[in-house]
Amino acid sequence: MNSRKTELLVGAFVAMAIAAALMLAIHVANQGMESNGETYRLYAKFDNIGGLKERSAVKVGGVTIGRVDSIRLDPSDFTPVVEMTISKQYMEFPETSSVAVLTSGLLGEQYIGFTPGFSFDGIENLQDGDYIEDTKSALVLEDLIGQFLFGRDSE
Repeated sequence: MNSRKTELLVGAFVAMAIAAALMLAIHVANQGMESNGETYRLYAKFDNIGGLKERSAVKVGGVTIGRVDSIRLDPSDFTPVVEMTISKQYMEFPETSSVAVLTSGLLGEQYIGFTPGFSFDGIENLQDGDYIEDTKSALVLEDLIGQFLFGRDSE
């Protein structure tokens, strides 16, 4: 009887540990855009997005300000168009801002790095539905290794 009670306690402890790990995973996955829900959309065209995925973070200096909402190909020139959802509390970015596809660590997850531009009279702020003109594509590790092994491209 004593061993059955021990088995039940161990089973309950394991179930609680699994539930806690699941709750932690859910919390970490939804981390970032915890605001009042008000957002606006920005778009950017890239030559190469590498391994960027929907729900990837949009960060300014390591602070998550939004998420990648969707990725599609522009039907006119077949370049990737990234749609970003940005929290409305970050609406003061000038239209001279730029975005780049960056990687967390050497082989980590890719995200959008947002760099605020300069602001002076005559420069408007980015509005809902605007395209960010200044973009930098992803660095593809295989291309860099190939250039190193087989020589540089002729200039």
